[in-house]
Amino acid sequence: MPELPEVETTCRGIAPHCVGHRITGMVVRQHRLRWPIPRNLPQQVTGSKIHTVTRRGKYLLLTLDHGTLILHLGMSGSLRIVDADTPADKHDHVDIIINGKRCLRLHDPRRFGAVVWTAGAVTQHKLFKHLGPEPLSELFTDAYLHERARKRTCNIKTLIMNANIVVGVGNIYACEALFMAGIRPTLRADKLSRPRCARLVIAIQDVLRQAIKAGGTTLRDFTDGDGNPGYFKQQLHVYDREGQACHQCGHPVKRVITVNRSTYYCSHCQR
Repeated sequence: MPELPEVETTCRGIAPHCVGHRITGMVVRQHRLRWPIPRNLPQQVTGSKIHTVTRRGKYLLLTLDHGTLILHLGMSGSLRIVDADTPADKHDHVDIIINGKRCLRLHDPRRFGAVVWTAGAVTQHKLFKHLGPEPLSELFTDAYLHERARKRTCNIKTLIMNANIVVGVGNIYACEALFMAGIRPTLRADKLSRPRCARLVIAIQDVLRQAIKAGGTTLRDFTDGDGNPGYFKQQLHVYDREGQACHQCGHPVKRVITVNRSTYYCSHCQR
């Protein structure tokens, strides 16, 4: 599933092709995504100028003249900039045509992605009202994480993957950050000390910055806005490396299931 670095990479890739340009049409080939796309959405957005392309958590926001298009890549989706006359493939569900020549194309084999329109303030939309801070923002500190963790009995990996606590830390980067911080993913959140919270915050920020710099992680489906894969997979320490030697100590990487997700860690390096 595309996580924060993949969505940020997509955001940076499509922005130069979108910002300052006008939507001259919209083609919806499949209305039944995660939430049904309104039949009148093409009429609502056609003719509007795209003022900004930003990211909030794992959502992409296209700010238009009179509202905002909210896009989500779901489990296996991608957004690409292609020529408007490029033939659509089987799972190319939505085209946002820009200046009549290029288009922003949503490809989504599993149809868990979303295209949502809001004319109101994005911060008050139901998708965003209860989201936690961005992990790369100044609001995400050791004091904040410790305060949120100290009364929680869930494991620490589940906590940092909770979007109401902090947005965008998905399974891959949660595993990697906990490894970098030397924290066992199954540790109860309320057992995490303030110093260990500080190490974890730094690790989360470091691993996300490294992944963004590498263009994200391609395990199956992810490509950026130009169709290029992400290369952070080459830097993974524990994720998807069950049975392989830990890069630090040589012990085999273990895998357990936590909240129906595969969790990878080194039992020697993480306590």
